[in-house]
Amino acid sequence: MTVSPIAEPRQRLDGQLGTGAIVFMVIAAAAPLTVIGGNVPIAIGTGNGAGAPIGFALAAVILLVFSVGFVTMTPFVREAGAFFSYVTAGLGSRLGLGSAFTALVAYTAIQVGVYGYMGWAVDDLVTFFGGPSLPWWLYSFATMAIVAVLGYRHIDLSAKVLGVALALEILVVVVLDIVIFATGGAEGIAVETFDPSNIFTGGIGVAVLFALTGFIGFEATAVFRDEARTPEKTIPRATYLAVLIIGVFYAISCWALVTGVGASNAVAVAQQTLAGDGNLLLDTATTYLGPIMRDVIQVLLITSLFACVLSFHNVIARYQFTLAQKSVLPARLGRRHGVHHSPSFSSIVQTITAVIVLAVLALLGLDPLVGVFGSMAGVATVGMVLLMLTTSIAVLVFFARRPELAGGRVWGARVFPILAVVGLAFALWLVLSNFTLVTGGSVAVSVGLALVPVAAMVIGIVLGRRFPLDAEPVDETAAVPATKTAGS
Repeated sequence: MTVSPIAEPRQRLDGQLGTGAIVFMVIAAAAPLTVIGGNVPIAIGTGNGAGAPIGFALAAVILLVFSVGFVTMTPFVREAGAFFSYVTAGLGSRLGLGSAFTALVAYTAIQVGVYGYMGWAVDDLVTFFGGPSLPWWLYSFATMAIVAVLGYRHIDLSAKVLGVALALEILVVVVLDIVIFATGGAEGIAVETFDPSNIFTGGIGVAVLFALTGFIGFEATAVFRDEARTPEKTIPRATYLAVLIIGVFYAISCWALVTGVGASNAVAVAQQTLAGDGNLLLDTATTYLGPIMRDVIQVLLITSLFACVLSFHNVIARYQFTLAQKSVLPARLGRRHGVHHSPSFSSIVQTITAVIVLAVLALLGLDPLVGVFGSMAGVATVGMVLLMLTTSIAVLVFFARRPELAGGRVWGARVFPILAVVGLAFALWLVLSNFTLVTGGSVAVSVGLALVPVAAMVIGIVLGRRFPLDAEPVDETAAVPATKTAGS
C-alpha cells in the first residue's frame, strides 16, 4: 500500500446507466434464482418451516427502513464510494477507511464463494446430462476468465449481459409461481404461512438470516453513481426498486414452494434437499412444469451465478478505483481505460486477487458448497450487516451536525435511521447467533470467520491515521426536489 508522490488529477468513470440498468446490476448480484434454490430450502428446513416466507418479508422491511436514511443522504454525497463514502461524511476518515476495507473483504469473500458454487453447479449440470465429472475448480477458473474480459470493458456491456440473464431467471420462477398458485398446490394455498404459530418460532431468525444473505450487493446502486445518467434521481429510484423487487420476489417464491409441496410436507422436503436426497426447486418444477422446464431452470442456475459473480466483480473494481483516487491504494488502480472508460487495471488486479484466494481454497481440498461458498457467504453477511449498521449511524450523525440540511425531513434524517440501527443490530445478532448454519463449520472456525470483517474494520481504522481518506466536500447545494424525493 503506497501513496503516489505525484498528485494526479482525479479521473471519473462515466456512462449512461438508467434506473433499470442499475436495478438489474443490484438484483443480479442478489442472484435470485440461486437464493430460491439454495437459501429458501435452508430457511424452511432449519428455520420456521411454512412461515419462512415471512422471514424474507421481514428482511426486506429492515432494508427498506435502512434505505430511507441512505437515500435521504444520497444527494449530499457526490462520490461513488457507496457505504464508505457515507460513513466518511458522517463519522470521519478513519471509520470511513475501516468501512472501505470491510466492504472489500466482504465482496471479495462472496465473489470467491460464488465461484465455488459455480464450479459445483456446472459440474452437476454436465454430469446430469451424461458428461464427465471434472474438478469443480476448472469450471470456476473458466468462469473467472469470462468475467475478467467483461469486467475490463465498459460497464454498459456488463449491464446488457446481466439484463438478459436476469430477465430469464426471474421469468422462469414467476411462471412456476403462477402455475403453483393457479393449480392450488399440493394441499391448497398455504395459508399456514400467515399463522402466528408458524411465523413466531425460534426458527424465524434463520429465515431472516438467509434472506439477508440473499440481499448482498444491495449497495451497488451508489457504487455506480458516476456511471448513472442522472444520479440524484437514478440512485434513489434504483435503491427502492431493487429492495422492493428482490424482497417481494423472495417472499412470494418461497410461499409458492411451500404451497407447491404442501405446508405439512414443506419442512420434510426441504430437509431432504439439505441432505442431498432431492431438490426442492427442481423437483417442484418437474411436478408443475415438466422435466424440460426442470432442465431449463438447472441451466439458468448457471446464468444466475454468472450474473452474480460478474456484478460483484464490477463492484469490487470500483471500490478499488475510488480508494486509489484517494491515494489509499496505488495510483494506477485509479486510472480508467482510454477507450472503454472502465477501471480496467483495477479489474485486472481484482481478477488476480480472486485467482489467488480461490487457488488456495482449492489446494486445501475444501468442498465447493460448504467449505467455499458457505464459509465465504458467512464472512460477507457479517461484513455487509456491519456496514449497513455503521452507515445508519453515519446518517444520524451527518444530519445531527448539519440540521440545516435535514430541513423538515425528520423521518428520513432521524426517525428511519434510528429504526434502521435497531433493526440492523437485531439482524447482526441473528447472523452471529446462527452463524454455524451459514458456514457449515465448527464453532471455532465460525468465530474465526465472523471476526474477519471485524478485523478488516479495525485495520482500516488504525491505518486511517496514516492514510486519511480525502473525502470530497459535502454537496450542500443539492437540488431541493431531488432531496425531498429521496427522503419522502
